[in-house]
Amino acid sequence: MHDEENNSYDLSQLIIRPLYFGLVVNILIPAAGLLICHYVDSNYGRGNVIGDLANPLFFIFVALALLQAVFSLWWRTKRLRRPMVRTIETFEQEMVTGLLRACRPVFIVIAALSAYGYLYFFLTGRFTETVVFIFFSFIVFQLVRPRHGFARKLVARQKKLIEQGTTVDLR
Repeated sequence: MHDEENNSYDLSQLIIRPLYFGLVVNILIPAAGLLICHYVDSNYGRGNVIGDLANPLFFIFVALALLQAVFSLWWRTKRLRRPMVRTIETFEQEMVTGLLRACRPVFIVIAALSAYGYLYFFLTGRFTETVVFIFFSFIVFQLVRPRHGFARKLVARQKKLIEQGTTVDLR
């Protein structure tokens, strides 16, 4: 799908690599971990090894996960405001690699949200709370994943940066 507003840049081509990376890191891997937890819960059961600390630990993990989610939203915005291209001639290819380079660490931070769920499961044996953390990481990924409207704005912002003479510094 070419975008008429942005000189026929292929927005689908721009967002596909970061989107696939995000789907693997934020959906497939956490879902596989959740399946492992479900298998362990169904076949072996886990005891609560931390006792009465299970409930306070859940709320501590929730607070940490919320802080991490807010951080990932802020970090994504900050990373995508930086210049990603050097010249207008190499604009489209550098945008593709620049967007992937900007999104990759943010997606990994979001995927790490699911680690709270796995850790909580192996400490307490509570599967339902584990699902909450995995589901929360899915939701945060949905908030930051690249979309066509986002790509249009990103292309326009990067063009404006080039016009101002602000380009990526690859030192």
